[in-house]
Amino acid sequence: MNERTVVCRRDDLASGEARRVEAGGTSIALVRIGDDFYALSDRCSHEDYSLSEGEVWAEERELECPRHGSTFDLTTGEPCSLPATKPVPVYEVVVEGDDVIVVTR
Repeated sequence: MNERTVVCRRDDLASGEARRVEAGGTSIALVRIGDDFYALSDRCSHEDYSLSEGEVWAEERELECPRHGSTFDLTTGEPCSLPATKPVPVYEVVVEGDDVIVVTR
């Protein structure tokens, strides 16, 4: 069953910003680019490090791990550069009014 968690308000996150949030007992890197929100696991698949502390690459729709520089596709979780070779989980994001909701399983 899917669990829906309100993680923030729409205006709490600026475009080009990433933030760590908790949803369904999972640490999530929530990213905003323009009016679009993305959610992926906050843990790099290469080394257990917080992705939400990394740089958002808005044009590429990627998030960079600040530890070793791997980037992850915000829509698929697939690594786009080495040293990471395994994807990270991605989660559905729903915006209802001003609430940003992450859906976990």
